[in-house]
Amino acid sequence: MTTTEVENFPGFPEGVTGPDLMDKMRQQSERWGAVLHSEDVESMDLSVRPFVLRSSDRTVRAHSVILATGATARRLRIPEEETFWSKGISACAICDGPSPIFKGADLAVVGGGDTATEEALYLTKYGRHVHLLVRGAAMRASKEMQARVLASKQITVMYDTECVDATGNSKGFLAALKLRNSATLEPMADLAVKGMFYGIGHNPNSAMFGGQVETDAEGYVIIKVGTHG
Repeated sequence: MTTTEVENFPGFPEGVTGPDLMDKMRQQSERWGAVLHSEDVESMDLSVRPFVLRSSDRTVRAHSVILATGATARRLRIPEEETFWSKGISACAICDGPSPIFKGADLAVVGGGDTATEEALYLTKYGRHVHLLVRGAAMRASKEMQARVLASKQITVMYDTECVDATGNSKGFLAALKLRNSATLEPMADLAVKGMFYGIGHNPNSAMFGGQVETDAEGYVIIKVGTHG
């Protein structure tokens, strides 16, 4: 919904904005009888049947509930993050990477795991060069992913590097990143890029379940195939 331009969704050869895509999905659902309410679910009681869900506007009882709250991408929360969010800073390379503003540009990916390395490799399709900013002295990604990144002439891996802030251009879009050495905490030279993508994991949006469903150590709902609640 917050993505500006979506270039890789089937059926839209010229691309589509996130809000427009959501609106079309809503229209299609309503055409077949779905009733949609745009409101926040504030609590739910899964200990009784029918289950009880309370939103900001109503109470709904249902015999089946599909939990599809997803996960929220982790961010660095640098001072100017909100200023350049969707104007150069993103947490989804696949969603936003094909945007025209990144074509042929220098880009950066934050992270050292498999997600970050995959995003860095993906962005080489659109950007001129990708800087992978790894906070530690080594990547945490699998050996195969590390090898692919190191073999790419379009990717520069910067170890012991963390982003502490960002600056923009006269049009309000991201222009450069302020960096520092994570080992010495000494400032580094600014890195001129038009895009920075977070690849530092996600936090599941499962807090509202309040322990009513089984989750793993990170909070993701455990799915038991073939069983029914």
